[in-house]
Amino acid sequence: MTNWQTILLNEEYSSENVYIIELNRPEAMNSLNTLMANELIECLKELHEKEDLRVLILTGSGEKSFCVGADLKERKGMTNKQWKQQHDIFEEAYGLLRNFPFPVIAAVNGFALGGGMEMLLSCDLRYVSEHVKMGLPEVKLGIIPGVGGTQLLPRAIPVGLAKEFLFRGNQIDAQRALEAGIVNGLFVKEELLLNTLEIAKEIARNAPLSLKALKQSINNGLQTDINTALTIELDQYYKCANSEDRLEGILSFNEKRKPNWQGK
Repeated sequence: MTNWQTILLNEEYSSENVYIIELNRPEAMNSLNTLMANELIECLKELHEKEDLRVLILTGSGEKSFCVGADLKERKGMTNKQWKQQHDIFEEAYGLLRNFPFPVIAAVNGFALGGGMEMLLSCDLRYVSEHVKMGLPEVKLGIIPGVGGTQLLPRAIPVGLAKEFLFRGNQIDAQRALEAGIVNGLFVKEELLLNTLEIAKEIARNAPLSLKALKQSINNGLQTDINTALTIELDQYYKCANSEDRLEGILSFNEKRKPNWQGK
């Protein structure tokens, strides 16, 4: 296992097909600097090749912060060229997160601001602890979200509500995020990772080809018209219907046993 400086990779649950990435800069509220972005890229590429991975959990170290976005201390004094070079790295990291082949679950354990909120929006499912606050405050800093915030938020909640959050740039609490539909569930902080892990394990027990096909079908279908989307769904359906795992699923059901998925 690679030893990274700003992230931790927990493989303790790999026997249950779940891996956990922990953002590990607690002294800086887990803010995203260039090194962390590069290490996320390396880690996500490495995990992409893991044959036993079915679900990935992303969380932050400690109980105070998930991620408060870009490290503004590092950005202080950057030229426009340096800023652009760094942002290119950020874009690649977030793109790998959004396009990860299997479900990615955010276990949000504290502040999720700016790029931190965009990070949780880049995940497929989002669970938060009760003390969490999140927001996209870029408008207060003379910029706008640049790694998906203006596109992912209005795809997750009503457009008018997304615009309000973006125009005002204020923080919202965990309950408001739940009511708005930004997050899937809310837990007391002591049970956040445990409960998220149980959900991840439940998902990981399902057919791997089906999980990948579901994610592809939903994500790609949302970007187009309904007829094209149905064609995308049908293409993914037949990838599963013509697989060995589909035969195993039927056989295990009739034999009243757990399926032995092969991912093919």
